[in-house]
Amino acid sequence: MSEPMITVTVKLFAIYQEVCGVGEYRLQLPPQTPVATVRDRLLLEHPELMPWRDFTRFGVNLQFVAPETLLQSGDEVVLIPPVSGG
Repeated sequence: MSEPMITVTVKLFAIYQEVCGVGEYRLQLPPQTPVATVRDRLLLEHPELMPWRDFTRFGVNLQFVAPETLLQSGDEVVLIPPVSGG
């Protein structure tokens, strides 16, 4: 019997939010999914975001994490593209 899917909340900022048209959504994933998979799935749906792929940082539950960090059900994922300010 396979493990149940996990559910995470994904928060989008800056260019991700502009392109996707939402600031937050829920995503169901298989157990043992690394956080980078969230970004990669988003890029499949919105290939125009590809220029930001290698510059995006990841946050899980208000902590910066490595791309290979495994997600757990209930996690809050933040995709953080490069930002510039003035």
